[in-house]
Amino acid sequence: MRLGALLASPIAWLGIAYLGSLAILFSTALWRLDPFTSEVVRDLSLDNFRTLWEEDVYRRITLRTVGLAAAVTVTDAVLAFPIAYYMARVASRRTRGLLIVAILTPLWASYLVKVYAWRTILAGEGILNWALAPFGLEGPGYTTTGTWLVFTYLWLPYMILPIYAGLERIPNSLLEASSDLGAKGFRTFRRVVLPLVFPALVAGSIFTFSLTLGDYITPQVVGNTNFIGNVVYSNVGVANNLPFAAAFATIPVLIMVVYLALAKRAGAFENL
Repeated sequence: MRLGALLASPIAWLGIAYLGSLAILFSTALWRLDPFTSEVVRDLSLDNFRTLWEEDVYRRITLRTVGLAAAVTVTDAVLAFPIAYYMARVASRRTRGLLIVAILTPLWASYLVKVYAWRTILAGEGILNWALAPFGLEGPGYTTTGTWLVFTYLWLPYMILPIYAGLERIPNSLLEASSDLGAKGFRTFRRVVLPLVFPALVAGSIFTFSLTLGDYITPQVVGNTNFIGNVVYSNVGVANNLPFAAAFATIPVLIMVVYLALAKRAGAFENL
């Protein structure tokens, strides 16, 4: 009874606030907007999903969003692995603590402050173009490339920390055994380290992929291209087409359901 009383509040929150909101989202996606009165008609219909399937522009936006999320995830993984490896296997205890603080410090700053700081950096007269000008180069500006760069910066800590935790749990005896059996550094990494840390890498990718998939502020501030979040936002605030916005918002939900199922098979949840 004590356990039930302890769990009652969080379970109620999960059932009502979280699952309830998802149920409302899915039910709203089946409604439609009357083209003459602009009123929401609460008749069950698949017209919104039919529009998403038949209109080529929405398919392109979906593929563009998924592609950007995948690119950010891969980039963060490539950047995070050597940092996490140095923290877990090379750095002293004091240096490790300083690096952890350095990685966590950007998370204390406001999300909007960081995005608008990057808008200043990517501006035509920003510091990035100033630094690249002597080499005859220029920054990406407010493009999809610039959006990818900002997303990579924003979510990098969410990739470093799970990989660091996974690397720290690898026993030194396994690495020593691999060396005793004649394996070189790269082979030890490929056959021992990478398989053991792969679930942690997938765990980090859940954050980077999902956060990129649903974000609409960064593309709006530093980009010039529409993504799923931007279309949902415009249909809620500008076009006032709530049923269509709800239908398009279910796409990232379904994508993440598939992604989480694959992550579970990879053992990612054991590292969360």
